Amino acid sequence: MSNAAITATSTPATNAGRSLPARLGAAFVGRLVIIIPYVWLLFFFLIPFIIVFKISLSQTAIAMPPYTPVLDFRDGISGFFAGFGALSFDNYTWLTQDALYFNAYVTSVIIAAISTVLTLIVGYPIAYGMARAPATIRPTLLMLVILPFWTSFLIRVYAWIGILKPEGLLNQLLLATGVISQPLIILNTYTAIFIGIVYSYLPFMVLPLYSSLEKMDYSLIEAAKDLGCPPTSAFWKITFPLSLPGVIAGCLLVFIPAVGEFVIPDLLGGSQTLMIGKTLWNEFFANRDWPVSSAVAVILLLLLTVPIMLFQQAQARAQEQDK
Repeated sequence: MSNAAITATSTPATNAGRSLPARLGAAFVGRLVIIIPYVWLLFFFLIPFIIVFKISLSQTAIAMPPYTPVLDFRDGISGFFAGFGALSFDNYTWLTQDALYFNAYVTSVIIAAISTVLTLIVGYPIAYGMARAPATIRPTLLMLVILPFWTSFLIRVYAWIGILKPEGLLNQLLLATGVISQPLIILNTYTAIFIGIVYSYLPFMVLPLYSSLEKMDYSLIEAAKDLGCPPTSAFWKITFPLSLPGVIAGCLLVFIPAVGEFVIPDLLGGSQTLMIGKTLWNEFFANRDWPVSSAVAVILLLLLTVPIMLFQQAQARAQEQDK
């Protein structure tokens, strides 16, 4: 009894001494998991954004780099604070005066929105079919969705030029089958841009949708059918609402990069296509107007980031009200 009592008495202290490093290690790992994403955002988002924003407040100059540096530490602290007087928002004012940039922003948002809807229409049945497929073939179907990423994005877009051009594979097939009597003009049109964006970003829509649909409890559908609910009504009342997290995630993953897309409009849309990514490229490399192009980039980033933040806040409030 005495030995047991001694052991019982000494064990908590001994375990507490031994578990302290383990607890510290677990706490450090837990904090590290939280810190790493913030460090990543700091170095690869916030600092580059600050640099671009600083360039957007400078003036164009015939030099290398082609702008007048502002807020430079080379002249010391006094020179750094004196640089505040050289800051100018003239580049942002210029963007409001030239209709080219406004039209480019509007066109980019419209094209990205239409492309996102088309990608959702195409991707939802694919994701639904994958989620309802036998579990043994789901990994194979998932690999087939990811398979295009094994090829260069640029090569895949170039391949669509060979398919969509007047003498391309699509027109040859349609002419051979008698569907059309003369080649269709698809390349260098907005239709080609929609095709390219939907094809390129389809996996980004399918994967979140598949993740949501796979976790869904399909016994709810069976219960709805037993109660006399038609399949269409069961889909819109049960399946689609439960898959909304995947729909929202997929739409954001497609819409955000599609707004600033440059390669697809340039190669498939032709020289007359007006999108903000192409305008930004021309300002940066053709006109070598880094301050104006930086201002274009800052506004584009704000147009994409602010609505997402507001949406997340509204979603968080809705979840709190539900609780």
